Amino acid sequence: MAKKQPKKIAPARPQLGDGVEILDAGVVLQTPITETLEKNYMPYAMSVIVSRALPEIDGFKPAHRKLLYTMYGMGLLKGGRTKSANIVGSTMHLNPHGDAAIYETMVRMGRSNESLLVPFVDSKGNFGKAYSRDMSYAASRYTEAKLDPVCEELFRDIDKDTVDFVPNYDGTTTEPTLLPVTFPTILANNTLGIAVGMASNICSFNLAELCETTVALMKDPGHDLLSTLPAPDFVGGGEILYNEEELRRIYATGRGSVRVRAIYNYEKDGNMLEITRIPPTTTVEAIMDKIAELVKAGRVKEISDMRDETDLNGLKLTIDLKRGQDPDKLMQKLFRITPLEDSFACNFNVLVGGQPRVMGVAEILNEWTAFRTECVRRRTYYDLQGKKKRLHLLKGLEAILLDIDKAIRIVRETSEEAEVVPNLMIGFGIDQVQAEYVAEIKLRHLNREYILKRTQETDELEKEIARLEAILGSNAKIRRIIMEELAAVAKKYGQPRRCPILYEAPAAEEETEEDTMPDYPVTVFFTREGYFKKITPQSLRMSGEQKLKEGDEINWQCETHNAVWLLFFTNHHQVYKCRAGDFADTKASVLGDYVAVKLGMEEGEIPVFLAVTDDYKGHMLFFFQNGKCARVPLASYATKQNRKKLLNAYSDKADLAAMLQLPGEAELAVRTTAGRLLLVHSTQISEKQTRDSAGVGVVTLKKNQRVESVKPAGEVELANPHRYRVRTLPAAGALLRQEDLAEQLQLGL
Repeated sequence: MAKKQPKKIAPARPQLGDGVEILDAGVVLQTPITETLEKNYMPYAMSVIVSRALPEIDGFKPAHRKLLYTMYGMGLLKGGRTKSANIVGSTMHLNPHGDAAIYETMVRMGRSNESLLVPFVDSKGNFGKAYSRDMSYAASRYTEAKLDPVCEELFRDIDKDTVDFVPNYDGTTTEPTLLPVTFPTILANNTLGIAVGMASNICSFNLAELCETTVALMKDPGHDLLSTLPAPDFVGGGEILYNEEELRRIYATGRGSVRVRAIYNYEKDGNMLEITRIPPTTTVEAIMDKIAELVKAGRVKEISDMRDETDLNGLKLTIDLKRGQDPDKLMQKLFRITPLEDSFACNFNVLVGGQPRVMGVAEILNEWTAFRTECVRRRTYYDLQGKKKRLHLLKGLEAILLDIDKAIRIVRETSEEAEVVPNLMIGFGIDQVQAEYVAEIKLRHLNREYILKRTQETDELEKEIARLEAILGSNAKIRRIIMEELAAVAKKYGQPRRCPILYEAPAAEEETEEDTMPDYPVTVFFTREGYFKKITPQSLRMSGEQKLKEGDEINWQCETHNAVWLLFFTNHHQVYKCRAGDFADTKASVLGDYVAVKLGMEEGEIPVFLAVTDDYKGHMLFFFQNGKCARVPLASYATKQNRKKLLNAYSDKADLAAMLQLPGEAELAVRTTAGRLLLVHSTQISEKQTRDSAGVGVVTLKKNQRVESVKPAGEVELANPHRYRVRTLPAAGALLRQEDLAEQLQLGL
C-alpha cells in the first residue's frame, strides 16, 4: 500500500487589524551570503573603520574630538573646572553612544590617569591609573575637569574657517571634521584602535623631539629621523632597549616592535628591589600574578615576599629578596620571563582622506604638514577677506570726509527711509555696502575727528592685506609659519624624555633560561602515537612494564636531564620547542602526555620526530623520497627569544622518507624501492643554513622509484660494505646481495 504524502499548506497570510492583507508576509526568501555581507556587514565594517576605531591625521578618533570640542564650547579652556557629569551630558549632543563610553574616553585623556604622554584634560579627583587594572576611576559626579593649556594648540583659529564643519547626528548643531592642531598630535600620544579586519597601534614620541623632527623634515625631505627622534617615549617611563634596525623599520614602514623594560633600584638596607617604572603594555597586577605563578612553580626561588606599595607618589612594586641573592641577576631573569620587559607592537594605521593607510613616521609627518598647510592657507584667506571688507568700508567712510554736511543734507532731505542708501550711493559714488555702513553711523560720530581716526587705519590695512596676499602666493612662507608654530609649541610645552634609552643591554640579557628550570637526571620516552613520558631514575627502577595505548609502541627513549631542550617536528612541517621540565614527572604505569594537546598543536597536526639537545650542536638530516637530502645545522632552530614554535621547519616540496638527528658526523645506509643500497657519509652532503631547503641530490632514482629507508650505517651489518660506498653524489647505489638482503630484512632496513 502506497504511503500517503502530506499536503503542502501555505502559511496563513497575517492581516492588519482592519483586515488589510500584508503582502509577502511569512515568505522565506533565499539570499546569497555574499549579497547579505555586502548589504549588512560591509556598511557596518566601514562605519567602524571610518567613524569610530581609527585615528585621523589630527590624531583623534571621533569620540575624542567630539568630547574636546564640547569642552571647548563650554569655555573650559580658560575657565575653571566643572563636574565631569556636566561635560558628559553636554557631549551627548554630539556623541550619542552613552555616558559611560564618553566618560571613559575623558578619563583616558586625563592628566592623573597617566595614559597619554601629552594629556588634554586637566583632571581633579580619582581618575584611576593606566598602570593598574584594580585602581578604577570614580563616578563622573565626583570628579572635575577642564581642558589642559596645551589644548589651546588644538583649537587655535578654529573660528577662522581652518577646518570643515558638519551637522551633528540630529542636525541641531555642527561639529568639526578635524581639529586644526599646530603640532603632530597623531604621534605625540599612543593610540590603540581595533576596527573590523584591521587595527591601529601608534606609540608616542617626545613632543620636543617630534616638533624638531617635523621642522627638519620640512627643510630636508631626506633627513635622518633617528638623529632627532632617537626612539619612542612613553608616559610610564620604562627603559627602551635600542635596536637601530628595528627602529628604522618602524620609521620606514609603520610596523615593528619596541622592547621596553621596567626600571628598578635596589635598597641594600632592606634587601629589596623597588620597581618604579613598568612597560606601557602591562599592569602592576599582571606582573605580580606572573611572579607569584613562577614562585609557586619553583622557577623563581630568590623572592621571599612581594608588595604593591603604589600610592599618591606614584607606582612602586617592592620585592623582598632572600639572603645572599644577587638583585641584578634576579632582575635579568624576571626581564626574560615576566612582563617586566615587554614589546610594544607598532601598527601606524591612520585615516587619510577617509582611507586607512599604514604609514611610516616620515610619511605621517608629511601628511600632517600637508594638512596643516591647508589650515594655515584657509586661516590666511579668512583674515584677508576680513581685512579687505574692513578696508572697503573705510574707503566709503573716507569719501564722506570731503563733505560731511552734504551727507547730513542727503539724509535729512530724503523723504523715505528706503531711499537713504541709494541717495548716498549717488551722492558720493559709493556702493551699497559702503552706503549701508555710512547710514548706520550714529549722529554723535558724524564729526571730523571720528572719521579721521577711522580712516587712519587704511594704510595699516593695505600693508596687512599685501602681507597676507604674499603668504597665500608663497608655499615657502606658509611652511615658515608652520615651522615657527612648531618651535613655539616645543619651547612652551616640551618636556624632557621620560624613557631612558639603553643602547647596550647587559651581558645577562642573552643568557639562557637554564637556571630557571630545576635540573636532575630523567629518562624520556616518545611513542609512535605521539605520547611522551618523563620518568626519574628512582621511579624507573621501581616501575614495572610501560603502559601504552593499545597498538602503540615506544619509538625512542634516552637518558638525559630535566633542563634539556625537546624539538618536536610535526607533519605540518613545523617544530615545537620546549624543555623536558615543561612536562610533569610521571610513572611507567601511566600513558603520559599527548604531545599534540600539551603543546597546543593545530588540528590534524601530530609530532613525527623528537630531537633532544643541550647546546644545539650537530645537524638534522631530512631525506626525501625523491632522493634529495637536506643537512641543516641544529643551531638553525635556536632563537634568542626562545620562541616555542617555528614555521618552515623542513621542506614541504617532497614527501619525507626519514628524519635523523646527528650529534656528530656519521655514515648512513640508504635503501631504495629498487632493492639498491648505498652508504653515504654525512660530510658528503652539503650543509644548508635554510631550514626548509629542498636539499641536494643524494640518490639517483628511475621513474616510480623512491627512497625507502635511511639508518645509521653502524646499525647495519654488511658482508662487503665497500661495495655500497659511493664517492660522488648523486649515486644509484648497488643492488643488495642475497646474503646482505637477508640481513637487512631481519633488521627491518
